[in-house]
Amino acid sequence: MLKEIPQYRFQALFQEPTTEIIPKNFTEEVADQVYAFHKQLPGYCPTELVALGELAKYWGVDEVFVKDESTRFGLKAFKVLGGSYAVARLICRELGIQLNETDYNYLVSDVVRNQIEGMTLTTATDGNHGRGIAWAAQQLGIKAIIYMPKGTVQSRIDNIRAHGATVEVTDLNYDDAVRLANSMAEKHGWHMIQDTAWEGYEEIPLWIMQGYMTMCKEALEQMIERGEEATHVFVQAGVGALAASVVAGISNKYRDNPPRFIIMEPNNVACVFASAEAGDGKPHAVAGDHATIMAGLACGEVNTFGWPILRDRPSCYIRCDNYVAANGIRILANPICGDKAIEAGESGSVGIGVLELLTTHSAFSEIKKKLRIGPESKILLFNTEGATDPVNYREILWHGKYPALSPKK
Repeated sequence: MLKEIPQYRFQALFQEPTTEIIPKNFTEEVADQVYAFHKQLPGYCPTELVALGELAKYWGVDEVFVKDESTRFGLKAFKVLGGSYAVARLICRELGIQLNETDYNYLVSDVVRNQIEGMTLTTATDGNHGRGIAWAAQQLGIKAIIYMPKGTVQSRIDNIRAHGATVEVTDLNYDDAVRLANSMAEKHGWHMIQDTAWEGYEEIPLWIMQGYMTMCKEALEQMIERGEEATHVFVQAGVGALAASVVAGISNKYRDNPPRFIIMEPNNVACVFASAEAGDGKPHAVAGDHATIMAGLACGEVNTFGWPILRDRPSCYIRCDNYVAANGIRILANPICGDKAIEAGESGSVGIGVLELLTTHSAFSEIKKKLRIGPESKILLFNTEGATDPVNYREILWHGKYPALSPKK
């Protein structure tokens, strides 16, 4: 069922999710192995699960939990979890060893550095993924060459270069930048570390998706410590790697009673939504420039490895406009008295922005009812980034850039 609210530039697509077991690649055992690796990294600390109790009361739900990735390794985003794990797996493959048979200290030792000194990593990125790859390359003492799409803001370029990587800003959209990076990798013998997948390129994207499971594992453990279990999980999608990892990991944890999963994307680059709406079971691309403030979600082609998970498990797919993410930024930065303020970037704030519409605007009452959001709902969201574009962040907060829509009744 498709529900459209044109005056808010908002669409929601509903389906009955399947209950089949999620692939073995995202079991609790895999999450434990990934987590064991990440705990060895310098500066590792679980990010906070923030309970917004006063906001939950105001919105008429039981709990609102935000997993805040704005402090992850000082890099302001979750992406380094996938990138670091994939790079470690790649290094181990090159050395002919297993990651679970060695440790981080060995991987950054002089012995290993001498063996991999000629290696070059490459990827395409809107910002956060590339910074994670650059950080991982810096730890290992190897080169990284990062391609970025047109329109990339200077702060994200500078953040990547600060880790010693070479950055090439292209005149391409994200998906074409991925193709360029891949062609350069094939030409020069570099190692492509990309979070999207296609036929013949699925092993490394799988490792990246598995790397994201640490964020999910932390969140679930933090909820269990509080005696809580989510009834709804809102997660944003770009290529869908994060979303599929979250959906798969939580579904495997709670196989008998999984929460409802809601997938969110920007309006003009909603490739998961378009694929679900097509109804033929196949992934579909969205063409164009992909202009959106949610730069981390500006991806027009679905990760083919994650697509079957995103096709079958969610209850709802949502596409929305820039103002929704901007509203989320303002809400998280200016909490109700008693709640903690959270710094959220444009791609990290969209869940709170969507939830605000569903719980406070009468135009969304049918969607709210369909999702069974009410007084007993315990809602988990992921703030996947901090203010990685500080100029735009300040404009949104100080000057009301991308204001909320107030359609005439």
